[in-house]
Amino acid sequence: MVLQGTEVKSIREGKVNLKDSYGLIKNGEVWLLNCHISPYSHGNRMNHDPLRTRKLLLHRTEIRKLVGKTTERGLTLVPIRIYFQRGRAKCEIALARGKKLYDKREAEKRKAIDKETRQAIKERH
Repeated sequence: MVLQGTEVKSIREGKVNLKDSYGLIKNGEVWLLNCHISPYSHGNRMNHDPLRTRKLLLHRTEIRKLVGKTTERGLTLVPIRIYFQRGRAKCEIALARGKKLYDKREAEKRKAIDKETRQAIKERH
């Protein structure tokens, strides 16, 4: 990952939120979007923008493989975790398939049923 100094310190403190973040391939480069790295607690005016896009450093062959899978199969790049290896920040990414419309409907039904059961139990007590 290409990071600024205060971003590295925030990641070391564990102040990273990968929820809603995804990868994008543009002009032969891989970018990480919507990854929230909180501003460093002891940083001053030199702090970074928490939601800026960050470049992921990959080999050309890896990028070609990802381009093929994302365009042909309709998969999405999803970051799983960020970790340090030999002093360098690494981002583990995975290929994921989005939910189908009928899967989303089932999930909504399950949520509604769970909510109703929790309310019923709450009313009994």
